[in-house]
Amino acid sequence: MNRPLRVAIVGAGPAGIYAADLFTKAERDFEVSIDLFERLPAPFGLVRYGVAPDHPRIKGITNALVKILDRGDIRLFCNVDFGSDIHLDDLQKLYDVVIFSTGCFIDANLRIPGVELPRSYGAAEFVNWYDSHPDVSQEWPLDQKSVAVIGNGNVALDVARMLAKQADDLLTTEIPDHVYQGLKKSQVTDVHVFGRRGPAQAKFTPLEIRELGQVKDVDIVVYPEDFEFDEGSMKSIQESNQVKQVTKTLTDFTLREPTGAKRRLHLHFLHSPVSILGDEETGVTGLRTERQELDGTGNVTGTGEFHDWDVTAIYRAVGYFGTPLPQLPFDARKGVITNVEGRVVDGESQMTANEAPVIPGVYVTGWIKRGPVGLIGHTKGDALETIGHVITDFVEGKLPEPDNASEDAIVELLKGRGVDFIDWEGVHRLEAAERAFGAPHGRERIKVATREGMIAAAREAVSNEE
Repeated sequence: MNRPLRVAIVGAGPAGIYAADLFTKAERDFEVSIDLFERLPAPFGLVRYGVAPDHPRIKGITNALVKILDRGDIRLFCNVDFGSDIHLDDLQKLYDVVIFSTGCFIDANLRIPGVELPRSYGAAEFVNWYDSHPDVSQEWPLDQKSVAVIGNGNVALDVARMLAKQADDLLTTEIPDHVYQGLKKSQVTDVHVFGRRGPAQAKFTPLEIRELGQVKDVDIVVYPEDFEFDEGSMKSIQESNQVKQVTKTLTDFTLREPTGAKRRLHLHFLHSPVSILGDEETGVTGLRTERQELDGTGNVTGTGEFHDWDVTAIYRAVGYFGTPLPQLPFDARKGVITNVEGRVVDGESQMTANEAPVIPGVYVTGWIKRGPVGLIGHTKGDALETIGHVITDFVEGKLPEPDNASEDAIVELLKGRGVDFIDWEGVHRLEAAERAFGAPHGRERIKVATREGMIAAAREAVSNEE
């Protein structure tokens, strides 16, 4: 082939950008040309819209992604929606390879009675609000005093911390005024976090749990009866430095004395939610949990002892889930595009690579490939496996030939359809506008909060009044 291998990657979060970067660096004896497509007007996915704004370490991840795109060897097309602006058929006609890295951004189901009651929220909804996602409302009701967060992972801690934190402490971050004002008016006084298993099984990272203990004017409340460590727990503590650090920090919380802070953050372990109480008219009035006991392996069993908690809003932080894409097979049980080691298949994902009916030239990477587990850095391993299969399939002549492999073809198609796409230079203009908004307030940047405003900023026509 006397032209570069043309590769389209749909989804410009960390998974997509890492895949593009690793592809450019992979050992190969052929040239490659890569285009990244993103539904939103700005890239970076959950780094921009899925992490609490008071996490400064995310800046380092963003800077690394910026450096990759700043090289200029990967083209970016933002504000392009797969399924409406472009379709799989379009991409297959213009590219040898199509890789989907669309991630998981909706809440996983929590299958207990009452989950659909008013004031029962998915954590992803709240995260999207405080991270100023352009597709969500700028209003969020924070009019309840006692609320519950269900979950024992980092997202649950982020949600709990944002609910408990004083709004003024977030003025150094990039949140826009509507988020600040919403948090400023919050009536929350008590946040209860519920985990089904014990402290040694919590999925917190050491840094997250330490940060929780440093929030100003918030008392951390723990309950000594929740601190059980069976043989399985002790083995985990001995074998994992991370588990050891997390359990030590949690245990240290038991030694704290109340300070009379304005807000309290309660950490409950060994409580499994069984139903959300209330009715359609009044909304959530409580949460019922069943007391659990460790079984010696680190797992738990129910005791038959139930407790009703006086909370009037629920935030369900039990994980993310993938969404199906047009023209692609989807495993509704796992929430992933059906694949075997990154190759998209029409059969069951449990099949081996030799058994599965592969869709030639179509691949996945990241959470939409394996489900929403692991940290951002784990997506590199996904990408390496997927890219390895792409290179193998190309060498073995298994990739279909596109109708038009010209680099100009996609630009002509999008312009012909009236798609107002934003390139990498436009993203830089958006970033400059956000820095300009932040400067008068002594802040590094303030996010542009609406899709229209983001597009205008990328076109150098944004108003300073946004």
